[in-house]
Amino acid sequence: MRFANLEEPPPEQARVTLLPIPYGNTLTYGKGAAKGPEALLRASGHMELFDETLLQETYRIGFHTRPLLPSHPDGPEAMQARIYKAATTELNAGRFLAAIGGEHGITPALVRAHRDHFGSELSVLQIDAHADLRERYDDTQWSHACVMRRIYDLGLPFVQVGLRSLSLEEWHFIRDQDLMDRIYWARDIVPQSRGGDHRWMDELVARLADRVYISFDLDGLDPSVMPATGTPEPGGLDYHMAVELMARVFAQREVVGLDLVELAPIEGQPASDFSAARLLYRMLGYRFPLT
Repeated sequence: MRFANLEEPPPEQARVTLLPIPYGNTLTYGKGAAKGPEALLRASGHMELFDETLLQETYRIGFHTRPLLPSHPDGPEAMQARIYKAATTELNAGRFLAAIGGEHGITPALVRAHRDHFGSELSVLQIDAHADLRERYDDTQWSHACVMRRIYDLGLPFVQVGLRSLSLEEWHFIRDQDLMDRIYWARDIVPQSRGGDHRWMDELVARLADRVYISFDLDGLDPSVMPATGTPEPGGLDYHMAVELMARVFAQREVVGLDLVELAPIEGQPASDFSAARLLYRMLGYRFPLT
């Protein structure tokens, strides 16, 4: 399955690799995210490929969609190694990597591959409803609930946007490690943006390193915009807030890679699938402007 049903160039001629990872082995509530990559790719085949905001057909930069990366039978740690190897192959070939999840548990291996390739002068921007800072969950440190704890362990600075759900353990970790200034709580930024005040976005961008990896968990968006996630939380960002934030980050920083995760498609309701595909396409358009 190819993004937008495109006639794609061979991988060595593409500027962007799309890597679908239908992994969902550590999910605990809604478990449909393993079907997310195929739903996004299927919806993308029905999008208009002219971007009405960027005034370009972004696909002309050259996309190549890899086959679905299968889950590893030996469990989450082995899956991390599989993802790391696949990501490193693309980065060493000089291609921009956009991974399509699947659950958020795919992100640590992707970030580690980018750190090893680009160096430690890299920060991570997480859009998410959840802190994902648990040490372990369901007897594994590679759970989707532990993603940002593993990023912390890599020694990389990060900024979290849209948070509105966390455990007491995570709250204590944030307090004890003095991470509060890295978090943009939904309760604060959503009312500000709705009132036309986007200064928090400029403050956020200033906290990022020159090189940035973006991990976009779709439950960072409000369920009224994105109902098809495994753990929807009320009070999230709307689509235009998210797009405006992405515009500023891509304009002011070098985004070296990204993932889009946690689409859990709802049968007969394709709106979320289309929204996810459009969001990915817009982000790639920001990264590779043609005008």
